[in-house]
Amino acid sequence: MNMRSTNPRIVVLDTETTGLSPEQGHRVIEIGCVELVNRRLTGNRFHVYINPERVIDAGAIEVHGITNEFLEDKPRFAGVAEDFLAFVQGAELVIHNAPFDVGFINHEFALLDDPLASITEYCQVFDTLAFARQKHPGQRNSLDALCKRYGVDNSQRELHGALLDAEILADVYLLMTGGQFSLLDEASEVQAAVAVESGLVQRIASDRPRLKVIACDPGELEAHRQRLAAIEKAGGVCLWNR
Repeated sequence: MNMRSTNPRIVVLDTETTGLSPEQGHRVIEIGCVELVNRRLTGNRFHVYINPERVIDAGAIEVHGITNEFLEDKPRFAGVAEDFLAFVQGAELVIHNAPFDVGFINHEFALLDDPLASITEYCQVFDTLAFARQKHPGQRNSLDALCKRYGVDNSQRELHGALLDAEILADVYLLMTGGQFSLLDEASEVQAAVAVESGLVQRIASDRPRLKVIACDPGELEAHRQRLAAIEKAGGVCLWNR
């Protein structure tokens, strides 16, 4: 399993939609992205609500809480497509259940007056759900289940929201993929850490006075031997006697 991306720039992405299937005409209504560079959050985000030009399914509203009225004054996808692509292009997208979000994004790309190619032409994609199923076979691997397994606080997640879910998924992804790393792509960080630690040890050693060794006198040594003998007589085991 590839646990670490070779791409230093990662964009964790989530979407909310009007329903479950683009084939049934459903559309994207929210996109949330957070950026990581060299596995560290940069604070850069992309977040937008989108007018889908259609009614949201009642079941979808129960999941994310986004209403038709709220989206009336929001931009169409065509109005945000350029900025979205500029933010994600060249990155590796980290998505939970990637086929769902990728399918919706590609559907939106195809509906543009000047259609764009598949998102996979611009980005690599890492599916955390597929990865979790390999790492934890036979277990629940929803985002909520992974939060519980890895100790990620999702107490604010009463409803699904694209930006909040992307932030939570970023924490889960870092924990889930943090156990192993490539010696090549982490070599510089490891060498730097070793150099710092080595310098610190040498500095402490040079500053610290030599330890004074105090030997026990014959009376103390005899008392120690008697104590060990009493311990063994009582059924104990004294490693010093070995």
